[in-house]
Amino acid sequence: MSYPLPPATVDATLAAIRFDANGLVPAIAQQHDTGEVLMMAWMNAQSVAETLATGRVCYWSRSRQSFWRKGDTSGQVQRLRELRVDCDGDTLLLLVDQAGVACHTGRRSCFYRAATADGLSTIADVVTDPLDLYPSHGHEHTTT
Repeated sequence: MSYPLPPATVDATLAAIRFDANGLVPAIAQQHDTGEVLMMAWMNAQSVAETLATGRVCYWSRSRQSFWRKGDTSGQVQRLRELRVDCDGDTLLLLVDQAGVACHTGRRSCFYRAATADGLSTIADVVTDPLDLYPSHGHEHTTT
């Protein structure tokens, strides 16, 4: 897909989204070619519009009350391939091309733990040391 998308497309997409009382919508990031679910974060109308305009995924950090352009701190940028709105308009699916890891723990996906008969088990190893991703301030990943 080529960005920026036409303003009419951006407007139609924003009109189809049902933002919650805080002006937010959950967004699930999925690797476009493998189907791997990478992470979930929040977006507001401005971050959706920016993402559609630039092709680089921008979220809204609830804890910092600011825009969170994935990769600004870590270098692990997400490029949008396609934004999908679910049937109710209250959840987004972002098909992305993820550079490196998506999780602040240094794993490819934030979904690296599974409920098993033995309890909650770690099913994915650290790929990149988090200290290499965020040498000066811990991590960028905040969805709270």
